Amino acid sequence: MSDEEERLVKIRTRFEDLCRALNMDEEASTEAWSSYENISRNFTLEGSELHWLACALYVACRSSVPTVGKGTTEGNYVSLTRVLRCSHISLIEFFSKMKKWQDMAKLPQDFCQSTDKLERNFTVSAVLFKKYVPIFRSIFKTPSEEPLRVHRSRKQRRHPCSVSELFNFCWVLYVHAKGNFPMISDDLVNSYHLLLCALDLVLTNALLCSARRDLLNPSFKGLPEDFSSRDYRPPPGPLCFMEQLCELHDGLVLEAKGVKEHFWKPFIKKLFHKRILRGKEDSLSGFLDPMNFGDSFLSLSRLYEEQVLASGGLDERIFTGEGASEDIGTPEPSLCEEVENQDSTLYRLHTSLAASVLKVSTPLTGRKYVQEVRLASPLSTAMKSVGRLHTLLSGTRYGPSSKLTQILRGCSRDPSDVISQRLKDMLDIFTQHHEDSSDDSKGMEKDMAVKFFHLSEALYYRILESIVEREKMILGDADLSCILEQDVFHRSLLACCLEIVTFSYRPPGDFPRVIHTFQLPAYHFYKVIEVLVRSEQGLFREVVKHLNQVEEQVLESLAWTSNSPLWHSLQSAQVPTCQEVMPPQYLEQNEDSGGAGVALTPASQGPDSTITGVSPSPTTLQDRYGSPPTGGFRRRLFVDPTEGETSATRTPPSSVTKPSLIATIPAGQTVVATATVTANNGQTLTIPVQGIPNENGGFTFIPVQVGGATLQPLPAQNLTSTLAVQSAVTKPVTKAVSSPLRRGSLSLFFRKVFHLASVRLRDLCVKLDIPTDLRRKIWTCFEHSLVHSTDMMKDRHLDQLLMCAVYVMAKVTKEDRSFQNIMKCYRTQPQASSNVYRSVLISGSTRPSSTTDTNQSSSSDSRKDPGQKSMKAGGDISPGLTCSSSTLVTPQPSGDSSSSAVDGGEEERGDLIHFYNDVYIKQMRQFAVRYSRSSPSTGADPPPLCPYPTSRTGSPRRMLLSSKHSIYISPHESGSAPCPALPRDRICYYICSSPPNRLQEINSMIRTGETPSRKRSIPLDKETSPKRVCPDNHTALLRRLQDIANDRSSSR
Repeated sequence: MSDEEERLVKIRTRFEDLCRALNMDEEASTEAWSSYENISRNFTLEGSELHWLACALYVACRSSVPTVGKGTTEGNYVSLTRVLRCSHISLIEFFSKMKKWQDMAKLPQDFCQSTDKLERNFTVSAVLFKKYVPIFRSIFKTPSEEPLRVHRSRKQRRHPCSVSELFNFCWVLYVHAKGNFPMISDDLVNSYHLLLCALDLVLTNALLCSARRDLLNPSFKGLPEDFSSRDYRPPPGPLCFMEQLCELHDGLVLEAKGVKEHFWKPFIKKLFHKRILRGKEDSLSGFLDPMNFGDSFLSLSRLYEEQVLASGGLDERIFTGEGASEDIGTPEPSLCEEVENQDSTLYRLHTSLAASVLKVSTPLTGRKYVQEVRLASPLSTAMKSVGRLHTLLSGTRYGPSSKLTQILRGCSRDPSDVISQRLKDMLDIFTQHHEDSSDDSKGMEKDMAVKFFHLSEALYYRILESIVEREKMILGDADLSCILEQDVFHRSLLACCLEIVTFSYRPPGDFPRVIHTFQLPAYHFYKVIEVLVRSEQGLFREVVKHLNQVEEQVLESLAWTSNSPLWHSLQSAQVPTCQEVMPPQYLEQNEDSGGAGVALTPASQGPDSTITGVSPSPTTLQDRYGSPPTGGFRRRLFVDPTEGETSATRTPPSSVTKPSLIATIPAGQTVVATATVTANNGQTLTIPVQGIPNENGGFTFIPVQVGGATLQPLPAQNLTSTLAVQSAVTKPVTKAVSSPLRRGSLSLFFRKVFHLASVRLRDLCVKLDIPTDLRRKIWTCFEHSLVHSTDMMKDRHLDQLLMCAVYVMAKVTKEDRSFQNIMKCYRTQPQASSNVYRSVLISGSTRPSSTTDTNQSSSSDSRKDPGQKSMKAGGDISPGLTCSSSTLVTPQPSGDSSSSAVDGGEEERGDLIHFYNDVYIKQMRQFAVRYSRSSPSTGADPPPLCPYPTSRTGSPRRMLLSSKHSIYISPHESGSAPCPALPRDRICYYICSSPPNRLQEINSMIRTGETPSRKRSIPLDKETSPKRVCPDNHTALLRRLQDIANDRSSSR
């Protein structure tokens, strides 16, 4: 017998012992062992084999099993807690390995979602149990203060409950109630209020039962004032301490009372009616009586056990058990443990790890703006988020305000009725997706959905009003009917508001479920995110972070699915380069950029290059939703019509003498030319100009700055001679010169994509210790793959192309970085997911014969390298380009997916190295080897390096610090001086430059509501006093205008 066979025999023996200990049925055992054998054959399983067997058993137990009289159940009545204890694996470690097992076993999406929900339920309970212990200790006495129990005879079996028993009873009552409401079981805010309801019920029962008032802590601030007197009698009528508990422990009173009325009271009444809780059903009291407590606790525990076994969930009594630390994997708070021990640094570290599922990580693109708060409580964050949401919506109604109604009626076509009907239809769709089939909680999930939708509707109308006002400020008195009739905009705006509400109650949200519910394309949905954030200044910081994550998910993968409208847009427009969409001030300009072929546009040369020639990003809805895609018919303005075209499509003759050169200019770009102007005295002057296509089919010529002088735009009639158009095909350098910024929604999308990719690549290069010159080569390779091989992104992830670009360029430049190290550094990024490198599309969905690919190849031929279409897997490429055998996991054999059809059907997936060898390097080999000095195929010079986006600094937007006062914080460059021309009712404080008494003035203004009397500032357009000449006034104005221009040109 070989060593491998002997090892399998030992593992099989341990597995059989585990099944006997769990009393596992034969069918589940056989299925679990077969799954383990298959996965261990194809993957390297690190760690204890018993832990992986526990994962296999859990999957087998969760199969639907028919039962007698109860239909089907999700489990075979084997407790997950028993599986983990017999397997000697902690709960946190189980969830970690279960995620890897799901990837390796390729389990269905429904099963993965149920496991994620189970982990979220556990995390919510872990966070709330940490909160439950100090609250219980503040209301009731500690066990050390409890008097010793008197030994009773056998006839006197009934005895009053102890504080420890009451602690366990209250927790079991809460987790059983939470399990009966799956719609709020992973809802952190509502689950916390449900816990307060359980504490409120136990507290009122202790007060109403005269024999059990000794359980209460006399120093509890929520007790009645005369509680300590001997003659204290509870007042008539029902008691309620929800307001006191919410005030003392950071609850939301309205939310807590809503949970108590709609969820808690009906549930408790049902328990009294079924005799689970013994006592008075009318007053919901009496279960703490010595004659009732024992039977009530026993019946409640049995009922909860049945619920856990039937649902296959986690027995959350694990938190109160003796071995809670070992079973869970982190130290948990104890009732008898001192508070100072529970607040230690090590304890908080472990609890923060336990709550990592609910944590909202700051994306890399936002870490310069919002610092990571690692030890912040998820509960406090969620409560602040919901509180800010309610403050934001205070005073609003479920409908448009009078001001918004007046604006809508002022349009040429009033969209009010269409908006109202659209909201009703979306409400019906949303409630249909949240109807609960359970008889016990029938209708409750629908009620929660209606509540969320109404909150979202109020937020929708508030933000819509802000957006419309902003549009009117930009467009003036223009009619907004066309903008307000954009159906996809309104549906996206409401869906985004729903995501905000859902995230506030259930961090970290459940995106992209909301766009799937309303069948919204992610490519259209993301456009509304920036509009919403810029229009609503009162959003909570965590909400903004979450919306940043949502936008990144769209940019990295969701917008690149095969059914995305993005591919339809690319049929009429080619993918722009980074330099064509990124403002010049956001591109790195190295000293050696001239040798690399990177040149500044003429408009960006000169003393004011930071604001001159910059095309601002689309900031209006018309630009984002109404502008046609760049390309298509506009690109064919000066091309002779082909056969079959009518003469009406011909462009009128133009004054340009070289139409063959102008025909190659893409739409949206300008013509760089020289013009000869003749003055009245006969003198001539040759100046460089830019020709921008106008709406009439001609060109508007704008002179380029010469020596810092500013010239006015010239009409075409003033050009007395022909235009010498600079050729754009002689060198790649001149191609960059004649390519100003492209505008439109497609250009904005790629600008955001390039910015996101540059931030992630910069982080990877820092962690991999990659020098700057190699980083620029990697960036050039990535940009080439995105521009010329766009089809590689279809149904794939942006990070996959980034990691492949890092590997291939490190290989050709002899600075090897293994895939193992690349993936290791990638996993440290906040957005990292194992699916990105474990499950990559190889073939099946991406087809090279699509119309998009045909158009893409034809539209980018002018930018492709010779021989780009004839790339082969073999050839004279050096073996260094193929990946090494050191992989994270053993990839699946190709025979498992050999049935993938070319025309659809199945799709073949593999790990990232499989994708690199079979797909990526076949398309990128010829481009990559041109940077290798030792390769014999590099006869020509290496391609010019593409400019790398810079690292942006400063706050991305003006933020409202208080919902009650108009206090804002906005970015300010350290080198610019404060602008003195300010309205008298405003006070500005510039950090590190303003005098300290300015803060006192701001505080006085907030307290009194009046602006302190200050001397009026001298406007810049007037003459300054001769006693004090200030030559920097003009510079300060230019800097202020520069800040405004930079803010408008930035899409972030």
